[in-house]
Amino acid sequence: MSQQEYNLIVVLGATASGKTRLGVELAKQLNGEVISGDSRQVYTGLDIGSGKDLAEYGEVPYHLIDIIEPGKEYNAFQFQRDFFQAFNDINQRDKLPLLVGGTGLYIDAVVAGYEFVQVDKNITQREQFANMALEAVQEILLELDNEAYQATDITVRPRLYRAIEIAQHTTSQTMPSVKKPLPDIKPLYFGIKWERSVLRQRITLRLKERLENGMIEEVEGLLAQGVTHEKLEYFGLEYRFVSQYVEGKISYDDMFDKLNVAIHKYAKRQDTWFRRMERQGAIIHWLDGTGDINQQAQAVLGQFQQS
Repeated sequence: MSQQEYNLIVVLGATASGKTRLGVELAKQLNGEVISGDSRQVYTGLDIGSGKDLAEYGEVPYHLIDIIEPGKEYNAFQFQRDFFQAFNDINQRDKLPLLVGGTGLYIDAVVAGYEFVQVDKNITQREQFANMALEAVQEILLELDNEAYQATDITVRPRLYRAIEIAQHTTSQTMPSVKKPLPDIKPLYFGIKWERSVLRQRITLRLKERLENGMIEEVEGLLAQGVTHEKLEYFGLEYRFVSQYVEGKISYDDMFDKLNVAIHKYAKRQDTWFRRMERQGAIIHWLDGTGDINQQAQAVLGQFQQS
């Protein structure tokens, strides 16, 4: 296989689309190793809710999973640094890196080579925001940076505050926010697509399976380890609502309904980000989830081998 055309395969798609399975299959066939591009899989103990699915990997090596304790913060800047380290390591062993995940900001951080600058927390502003309605603070981010608004979990106040601080810093600077990445990344994108109604069914079914297979116990275990309800809120989605249920704030049915709606909204935001990547020049080879996605991917790879 010639890698003149690309030196990284990116497997992306909405939550519950089947990314991990395809990434692992391609890694097996292409002598590759998987680098997770998921903002929550970096944390130890966040297994079921983040969809690590480690049993699927078999003998395939993986990177950037279980690398940090859940009490600590991790961001796109740290991911970029850790990704490049793993990318270089894999390349030096003459293997092919595959970036697999649905966190669009993390994917862009390494492929577009974002230049991150140090932005301090604005404590005074955060105290003001704490006294404001969530919707009012969300509106501030929307006015500052629509793309950041789409990419951020705007229901989590710390993430929302941070996004505003970065947006404020960016708009006050004349320096570019993107630079040529080192090392030079030449990505080949695969995306997995489903009809929206089918994806909704997959999301709901997977949520039921996760709750039946230990999601609540996982959250209880994290709390027992000293992870606070506030920190679980920061992790969003499953961890936020299951934490509220464990705390006795909402009923089981209420938890399920709210969580189901939240994951559907998250999937739509993921899709919005991927479409934005395409508008900015990324060529994503979309694979039909109802068919044999591995076979479809091989057909695309075959075109590169013939060229």
